[in-house]
Amino acid sequence: MTGQGFRRVPSRLSREEFLAVFDGVYEHSPWIAERVYDAGLTAAHDHLNGLHAAMAAVVDAAGPECKLALLRAHPDLAGRLAIQDALTADSTAEQASAGLDQCTPEEFARFRRLNEAYRAKFGFPFILAVKGRRRAEILEEFERRLQNDPAQEFATALAEVHKIARLRLHAL
Repeated sequence: MTGQGFRRVPSRLSREEFLAVFDGVYEHSPWIAERVYDAGLTAAHDHLNGLHAAMAAVVDAAGPECKLALLRAHPDLAGRLAIQDALTADSTAEQASAGLDQCTPEEFARFRRLNEAYRAKFGFPFILAVKGRRRAEILEEFERRLQNDPAQEFATALAEVHKIARLRLHAL
């Protein structure tokens, strides 16, 4: 099997242990790890590519309501929760890696305006795998994606969620 192995071998974990390690891979959505475990783990799941594929398949097979709930489970970028220091540890680290914790007051105001416009148009927060990106690049992507139609943006946001999950799995 190609791919990176995990420190704790998924197929050898009890359900409780597996969920303790992997239920936060998808933001506030432990149902994904639960369904992967309940479907049965094999040696293929002991590597990054295999486990990510299984988790992504669970999301992709979910109904539109579950997918929308998954998108809505994500915080705004440089939003109210970040300012209040109320993000999950993963989200805090991801946003900090892009310098979103160091925004100027003007940048925070711009993020707030974009977050509000995006939520009003699409009904869920703007989601972007921000690791390795700069604030200016994130703001440009925000502006660009506000021009998408709802179906296109729903698909784009789900693809970004999968990227975030892969990065989180890689960190494990």
